[in-house]
Amino acid sequence: MAPIGIAILGAGIFVREEHMPAVEACKDFELKAVYSRSKKSVESVLEGSSGIDIYSDDSGAGKDLDTLLARADIKAVIIALPILVQPEIIKKALLAGKHVLSEKPIAPDIAAARELIKWRQSNISPSINWSVAENVRFCEAWRFGRRTILTLGRILNFSVDVSCLVAPGGKWYETEWRKTPSHQGGFLLDGGVHHTAGIMLLLGDEDPIEKVAAFSAQVQSHLPPVDTVNAALRTKGGVTGWLAMSYGTTFDKFEFSVACEGGVVVVTRGKVFVTRVGKPVEEELFPNDKAGVVQEVEGFAQALIKGEADQRQTPELALKDLEMLEKLLVSGQQDGATLNITGGL
Repeated sequence: MAPIGIAILGAGIFVREEHMPAVEACKDFELKAVYSRSKKSVESVLEGSSGIDIYSDDSGAGKDLDTLLARADIKAVIIALPILVQPEIIKKALLAGKHVLSEKPIAPDIAAARELIKWRQSNISPSINWSVAENVRFCEAWRFGRRTILTLGRILNFSVDVSCLVAPGGKWYETEWRKTPSHQGGFLLDGGVHHTAGIMLLLGDEDPIEKVAAFSAQVQSHLPPVDTVNAALRTKGGVTGWLAMSYGTTFDKFEFSVACEGGVVVVTRGKVFVTRVGKPVEEELFPNDKAGVVQEVEGFAQALIKGEADQRQTPELALKDLEMLEKLLVSGQQDGATLNITGGL
C-alpha cells in the first residue's frame, strides 16, 4: 500500500521538534506540504528538507490553505495551530474531506468543544476520521502504570504534582499566543490537559473523577491569567485525591501517584516506581517513550488504514480532558466552589 499523503498545518516549535520527525518516522505517511500564516515560519520548519510544498497566507495566489486542502493527493492533515484558531480550521479540513489529527486541547472551552463534536456528527461522514492528539495515552510508562494499578486491588487515594517555572526567554514562553493568551487558563490550559488525561488514564473508566474544588492564583506577573491551581478531587465512588499544578513556581515536580491496597504506583517522566506492600521499590524505565508523538502519529495512521478510530484519540475522550481542566479553573474563579464533572456531551 502506498503511503498516505499528509500535510501539517502549523509551523511552531512542537511541529519542528515532534510532528515533523514523527511523520518522517511513519512509513504509512508521506509528508506533502506544510502550511502556516507566514512563509518564513514554514521555511524555518522545513530547513534541510526537500520535496515538501510550502503554503502560507503570504505566499500569493495558489499557495493558501484552501488550495492545499483542495489537493487530491493529500488525504490527511495534522493541525497544530494556536488554541483559538483550531476549531475553525478543523471544520474547514473536515469539510474538504481530509482526515484530521488535531492537537490538544480539543477547543478553547467546553462549550466550543461540544459544539464542534455535535457539528461533526451532523455534517461529516463517519468515514472521515477526526482524531485528537493526546500523547500521554501512547506512552508505555502510563499504560504500564495503569496495568500495574489493576493488580494492586482497591484504589485508596491519588495525587497529581506537576510544578515548574515557565520563565521569560524560554522557548515555550516566547510564542506570542502563549505569552499574551486570549484563551482561559494560559499555560494551565495548554499544558494542563495532558495532566488531567494522565490521572484519568491511571484511574480508569470504572470510577471516574466526579467532583473538583480548587483554588487558583497568578504567582508570576508574566503568566496571565493564572499559573497555579491546587484542588481536591473525588471520584464517583468516593475515592479522594489532590492535584497541584503550577507553571509559576520554583518547585520542579512531575509525579502522578495512586495508592492501592496492595501498594503504590508513581508515574514520572519515562519511569514508573512500584512499591508493593512489604517489598522494596521496583523501578521500570521507558526510554523509548520520549514525548509519545511518534506513537500517536503511528496510531493515527493505523486508524486510517483500518478505517476505525483509535479509542485513545476520540474527540469525546479529549472533551473529558478539557472538562476536568476547565472545571478546575472555574472552581478557582469561584473561590473553591465544588463543581461536578459530567464526562459527556
